[in-house]
Amino acid sequence: MKMTVKIYTTPTCPWCKKTKEFLKKNNIDFENIDVSSDKEAQKEMKEKSGQLGVPVIDIDGDIIVGFDKDKLKEKLDID
Repeated sequence: MKMTVKIYTTPTCPWCKKTKEFLKKNNIDFENIDVSSDKEAQKEMKEKSGQLGVPVIDIDGDIIVGFDKDKLKEKLDID
């Protein structure tokens, strides 16, 4: 089953870079949303996560805040 993965990021965030590298390394397709230049996306991210910190990862509606490798592995079914 194909999962929908969105990651809300900013260009200067080191944890966002780590998260994207982790997803790429595990061949996970994702949509990168830059909230520094997209106010609408920033609002959407805040509604989903309750905060403005990045990265915020949305995996089929499940929200993970920050680069949490264990949670990402669990949600994405990665060993």
